[in-house]
This record gives sequence, structure tokens and C-alpha cells, in this order.
Amino acid sequence: MASPALMHNYGNRTLTLVRGEGNYVWDDNGRRYLDALSGIAVCGLGHCHPAVTQAIQEQANTLLHVSNLYNIPPQEQLAEKLVSLSGMDNVFFSNSGAEANEAAIKLARKLGNERGLACPKIIVTDGAFHGRTLATLTATGNPKVQQGFAPLPEGFLRVPFNDVAAIETLASQHDDIVAILVEPIQGEGGIRIPDGDYLPGLRRLCDQHNWLLMLDEIQTANGRSGKLFAYQHHPGLLPDVVTTAKGLGNGVPIGACLARGDAATLFTAGAHGSTFGGNPLACRAGLAVLETLENEWLIERAEKLGAQLLDQLNRELANCTRVNEIRGLGLLIGIELDRPCAELVEQARAQGMLINVTAGNVVRLLPPLTLTDAECSQVATTVAALVRDFAQQAA
Repeated sequence: MASPALMHNYGNRTLTLVRGEGNYVWDDNGRRYLDALSGIAVCGLGHCHPAVTQAIQEQANTLLHVSNLYNIPPQEQLAEKLVSLSGMDNVFFSNSGAEANEAAIKLARKLGNERGLACPKIIVTDGAFHGRTLATLTATGNPKVQQGFAPLPEGFLRVPFNDVAAIETLASQHDDIVAILVEPIQGEGGIRIPDGDYLPGLRRLCDQHNWLLMLDEIQTANGRSGKLFAYQHHPGLLPDVVTTAKGLGNGVPIGACLARGDAATLFTAGAHGSTFGGNPLACRAGLAVLETLENEWLIERAEKLGAQLLDQLNRELANCTRVNEIRGLGLLIGIELDRPCAELVEQARAQGMLINVTAGNVVRLLPPLTLTDAECSQVATTVAALVRDFAQQAA
């Protein structure tokens, strides 16, 4: 049980993790677990990666914090690296994904106000998850997490995910839309992957109507999808704004909101800020992550491992009638069952593996990009066996 000194917003937690190394973590009883969740897509390089650990130690011995009143060399270096790799123009650094998405929403609002709109609208989708601040909570397409926090901010229009036609209908009904905010792959929504023409269709609509295309890549970026950013699976496609966090710091809190073109000029001095955002420690960690992804060819590795994992899961669960669909891209894998299956989390833990269930009935796998082939096979074998047993019990 967690200490009563903590608020109870995370419910009852029964596992205490005290150490991590590589793709494994250990609890306070010394038991080892293969981490197939990576701290919810955070520790893409595994735990305590030597390059990240060394960068943190060196920076902690040098300078932790000065605020954004001053130039911060690691911040500038990380910004230049991200711009170079993404095709964007500039970056605002925050402490989390929710804050990065807040910055994106503020960019859209700023654009709308400059266009003289009293209440500029942002199109968002059902099943989305963008964060838990009031604005990002409102953009999130899950009434359950919004419950109890009314009144929610106005300025959002909701459509079904993976439905360009619904957005075209909205465009004919509203003249105050300024942006679309969407995840290239819905993570919390159940690893939902849109049709191949969805993002290009959104890009076309945004160009047609002079809207911003804003992509939430908090969970999909940093190599997890088999590309640094998931939109890079569409050659030539660039968003106007893209956000990332989670895997960028491999456990050190950092978020980033990248922009290009007109969106990159909307924030002027004093328009937005963060006391801790882009501090030397977080940016040194972010640099170490990006350099390690490149040096160890881990992005390409994620693409290969994801294909192996999907192939093995499909083979081992081919005759399981309780499985509606197995889907994934890179190391974002979802196994959708025909009924709620939250108990599989505890059952996997008993087998020495950490997974989670999202959207009620989707087993979500987000293992480190550093998995070995043998560990990849172990994840598939263990999870498939659990799903088969669950299906038999539910029969």
C-alpha cells in the first residue's frame, strides 16, 4: 500500500519497484520483472542506460538549473538536434507531455486571436488522450477522465478518429476553426492505427483551410514506431506543430513542442514560459537519448522487433476466438480482446512481466527498444499464453 501521505489519485498500488537495469526492474523483495511497458513508453533505452546515466552525472556535477533568463547550451544543442531530425523550425521545452500539448493549444489560440476570432476552435478526436491539465483534459476524448472537473474550457470540436469526411463536414459548418490536434496512433485509446491516407488527408484539409496540423507524438515519438516521429512513415508529410515527451528523457521529465512556418513565429517574448522547462539536466539527458538512438541503430531495431513481435503474436493467437484484433507499429502493440481484461496485468506480473491494459480490453505492450531477440520472443510467448488462458476461462 502507498503511504497515506500521498493523494489517492493512483488508487491502490501493490508493487514496489526499487531498482532497474537494462530491460528489467526489481521489486523490494528482490524479484525481477521483464519491463514490457517501459514506464508507459518512457524508458525506451531500458533502465539506467550507461550513456544517459553518464550524461546525468556529468551535468549534475556541473549545473542543474539557471532558469530561462539565461542562455543554456544543452538546451540550444538539443533544440538544434530536434529541429535537424524533425524538419521543424524551432522548439519550446516543457516538463511533460501535457505541458507540451498546452503549448500547442496556446499556439492555435494565439493564431485564432491574431485572425480576430473570438473563440477559435481546435478539432480533436474521440478516444484521444492529450493530458490531464484542464485544456488537454478537454481535448482528450474520454468522458471518464473529464468527470468531476467541469466547467471545461470551450473551443474544441470533436469528431471520430480516422474519419476525414467528418472533418470535411465540420469545415462546412464552422468558419472559426484554426487547427486539428490528433495522435498519429492512439495510445491510451487502445493502440488504434488509422488508415494510411488519414494523416495525408488531414494535411490536405489543413492546407486547404489554412489550419494548423498539430500532432501529439508524446507516446509515438523517439523511435518507438520505427521512425523518430510517427509522421515520418509518410515521406514528405510535415505537421505545423508536433509535441513529444515520454521517451525523450528516458525517465528524466522533459517535453517539447516543435513548430514550423507561421506557427514557429507565434510565440513572442513573454507569450509563454516555464521555470524548469529546458533545464540543463533534462536537455543533457535528451541529447544522450537522441545520440544513443542513432549510435545504436535503435530506431531501426524497433521496426524490426515490432514486426517480429506482431508476427509471433499473430501465429500464437491465430485460433483464439476472444481476440478481436492484434495491431501495432514498431514497438507499440495492442491486443484487443472481446471483453474487459484488466486482470491480465496482475497475471503477467505473476509471470515476471510488466504490461498494462488500456481502453478496458486492449493489452498494451510498449517494451524498450533495447530488447534482445530472445526477450522479444519471451514477451510474445508469455502474453499469448496469458491471453489463451483468459479466453478459455471466459468461454
